[in-house]
Amino acid sequence: MPRVIVMGGSLGGLTAALVLRDAGCDVRVFERSSSALQARGAGIAALDATLRYLVERGGYRPEEVCSSTGWIRFFNRDGSLRHEQRHHYWFSSWNTIYRSLLPLLEAERYLLGHEVVAFGQAGDTVSVTLADGSQADADLLVCADGVSSTARAALIPGAAPSYAGYVAWRGTLPERALSPVTRKAFEEAINYQVLAGSHILVYPIPALDGSLAEGDRLINMVWYVNVAAGHELDQLMSGKDGVRRAVSLPPGAATDEAVAGLRRAAEQALAAPIAEVVTSVAEPFVQAVYDIDVPRMALGRVCLIGDAAFAVRPHAAAGTAKAAADGWALAEELAAVGDVPAALAAWERRQLLLGRQLLARTREIGDASQFTGTFRPGDPRLIFGLHEPGH
Repeated sequence: MPRVIVMGGSLGGLTAALVLRDAGCDVRVFERSSSALQARGAGIAALDATLRYLVERGGYRPEEVCSSTGWIRFFNRDGSLRHEQRHHYWFSSWNTIYRSLLPLLEAERYLLGHEVVAFGQAGDTVSVTLADGSQADADLLVCADGVSSTARAALIPGAAPSYAGYVAWRGTLPERALSPVTRKAFEEAINYQVLAGSHILVYPIPALDGSLAEGDRLINMVWYVNVAAGHELDQLMSGKDGVRRAVSLPPGAATDEAVAGLRRAAEQALAAPIAEVVTSVAEPFVQAVYDIDVPRMALGRVCLIGDAAFAVRPHAAAGTAKAAADGWALAEELAAVGDVPAALAAWERRQLLLGRQLLARTREIGDASQFTGTFRPGDPRLIFGLHEPGH
């Protein structure tokens, strides 16, 4: 089986490394960060593909790394219930999944402080150059370097991120910080409110230390807000330090004016329980929503997985699941075929189709919420899922 370098050690790269190692590959992960990764405040819906490695090979049960909800509820502005339906979801956090996966890969395979700055192909070999000037060779380079992928920019220069026209305000606060009335309203549910040209969702996730005890958990909020490209977006994405971020403005970086505006809007437009969450989050942060569509995912002996290939809007809650599925499919094709170019060709056909279908579905949901006014509580299209709603 081939020698593999995985460029990027986040959830997608880490999952790919694990399944490729299990398939017999000699795997190394090159992660540019000099310390173990951490994503503050990032709650995720844990779909089957996201949890697959932990459950099938890591010895975990979902309830050990996820909170659980049994209802979907939509609130009216006055706090009354607009719609509810039974549906089970698992919710986790980026930190919890990462901390659970990382010890399952040998430490000598996960190399921090290894930033890939260039790569090239010659014959059957891919050579990568690191920031310190050193080089390493492999039979396959798996690029899992995220939405701002330098690998994608080098391989497919025309596949640039396309701004969707809105941002996600995000943040968390301890469950115990909420009033008893609000905690009761949120019990056992993911909670929504639909507004004109917007929607917000609130759900429980593990605490930063992974605790799932009631009261210890965090409440995670995501509020989608239209922000015009140009001056308005530039102003929002320029933090207190004046630096304009392209994708994400981290916790504590948003200007006081932007945060105050968010809290005022919450008080004016949101149901009291949801407004309490938004106004109580100490350091809300902002992620601009982008689409990325690629015509290819494999070129020679180099491939793109996860957000390095397709970046999809968050509305199917399938970004981490898609990255994990890319890794699993790659390991399956390599195990079945053995030959890297032949395996990549078969893998690319599968994953291009999945990426295009998911991208189309998330665009449809996002546009329904933010622009066309056709986002409706109870619409079956809104159920989270990788391959289709609910699956």
